[in-house]
Amino acid sequence: MMNLRPNLLSRAAAIPLAPVLLVQARRARASIPRLPDAALPWSGSLPGADLIRLLVLGDSTAAGVGADSQSEALPGSLAHEFGDRFDRGTSWTAIGENGATSRDILERFLDDATAATYDVVFLTIGANDALGLRSRRAFARDVREIVRRLRAVNPDALLLVSLMPRFDRFRSLQSPLRWNLALHAASLDDAARAAVRGLDRVFALPKPPPYTPTFWATDLFHPGPSGYREWAEFVLDSVPLSLLAPLRRNHSRRG
Repeated sequence: MMNLRPNLLSRAAAIPLAPVLLVQARRARASIPRLPDAALPWSGSLPGADLIRLLVLGDSTAAGVGADSQSEALPGSLAHEFGDRFDRGTSWTAIGENGATSRDILERFLDDATAATYDVVFLTIGANDALGLRSRRAFARDVREIVRRLRAVNPDALLLVSLMPRFDRFRSLQSPLRWNLALHAASLDDAARAAVRGLDRVFALPKPPPYTPTFWATDLFHPGPSGYREWAEFVLDSVPLSLLAPLRRNHSRRG
């Protein structure tokens, strides 16, 4: 997510606050530590019966920034939730890059992401589109195209789309930068949700709950290991039971 650029607010509100926001954006870039990606490998497994094939695709949170390994980041955290709730193992792969936008995913990572098939695809995307002031139309178009191409290769998969973080709750960002960034992010979030609404077995996750004190990595911008675990629990609590049912049904049928 950490690809801060000087022009970081809703286009309509930019002009009156531009001098202050430019200063704050530069300070944020200088003061927020740039944490490394999770160490390789970005694929692995959590042993168990009838493995769920999981892909995590997206930006810095797909890259595991804030955790030492992907086992402590989203893939491993989701795998533990699958094990606890469905009594199944998970084989997982993470693909993406710190700073990636939806356009980057389309142009640079989607070929790799569609080279294999999965049972669950977790797309984490949008923060850098907000930071880069992408338009609603461009962002929604890219998200829908990513989902369309993932669906073409994974016709029966559950596709989970995680969109904007709550920038208004980021203590690492000052106001008015924080509030204007949150305003633009909310606009992009609404557009992307509309773009995937009604698609079969595609679920856009709700906006995140308040972040706990243990959620953050040391940069106060990305999740740490505890944050990834909290996020994975929130994901499985949020997905409708009807969409999760095949994960249970497949285990009972195959096991």
